[in-house]
Amino acid sequence: MSTVEANGITFGIESFGADDAPLVLLVGGPTMLSWPDALCERLAAGGCRAVRYDLRDSGESTTRDPQAPAYTLRDLAADAAALADALGGRPAHLAGIGVGGMVAQVAALDHPAAFSALTLARTRPVAPGPPDDDLPDHDRAAMSRLFARATPDWADREAVAEFAAGGAEILGDDPAAARAVAARIWDRTPGTSEAVQTANQLGLVFAKLDCAPRWRERLPGIEIPTLVVHGRHDRFFPVGNGEAIAREIPGARLLVLEEAATAFPDTTADEIAGEMLALAPPPGRTR
Repeated sequence: MSTVEANGITFGIESFGADDAPLVLLVGGPTMLSWPDALCERLAAGGCRAVRYDLRDSGESTTRDPQAPAYTLRDLAADAAALADALGGRPAHLAGIGVGGMVAQVAALDHPAAFSALTLARTRPVAPGPPDDDLPDHDRAAMSRLFARATPDWADREAVAEFAAGGAEILGDDPAAARAVAARIWDRTPGTSEAVQTANQLGLVFAKLDCAPRWRERLPGIEIPTLVVHGRHDRFFPVGNGEAIAREIPGARLLVLEEAATAFPDTTADEIAGEMLALAPPPGRTR
């Protein structure tokens, strides 16, 4: 892992594949570890340079005050465009997961020349908060259980990992995998326990961001090849959210992972990577 300066911010990044290979920029949701190792490795094996990064206020990227961010969603979108330029200076395949998928949608709309393809994974076309009437909201029973739990001591690595495992069980994901990822996030989150909390609570920082103006109505203006990936059993952002995005972006392909919930298990890496590589194939590959 290393860092890169772009848009006045220091970003923690991890790169897979040759530095001169076509870039796939993976927007964290919010940390880079939201993107599974297995998927990054498959993209590199397919001829790409997969670079995952931490959003501001998470992981090894610049952290100031996670509880009161002095930036907007559009600033995070500008970060993605600047980082793509810093890493290669040519249009990149942009991929966002979870709240990072919201960043990616806005980035593709605000900076169309920076990106050649778009992948949106387990996300939705509106900002955090109550969704539009035609979009499915979080599963109420799962959210009730998820947020009824006592929060752990964020300075206690094992307690944080166990908390993540419990949340994964509620969401229908693999508790062991969630426990391992949470421990890795804890290990690489500098500073106070507050920073650890931000890194481990999905979208906490986004709840405090200015996400105006709405971008859903702009989605038909996306002209680059787009892939939407969603788990059939996602209880956090139910699959109807991914279906709505795919309907509204012209020509978008929807990949529904029939056995997946919120997290993408390693067993799905080949299928997801194959679809991403087909979307914008590196030189020498055909669609």
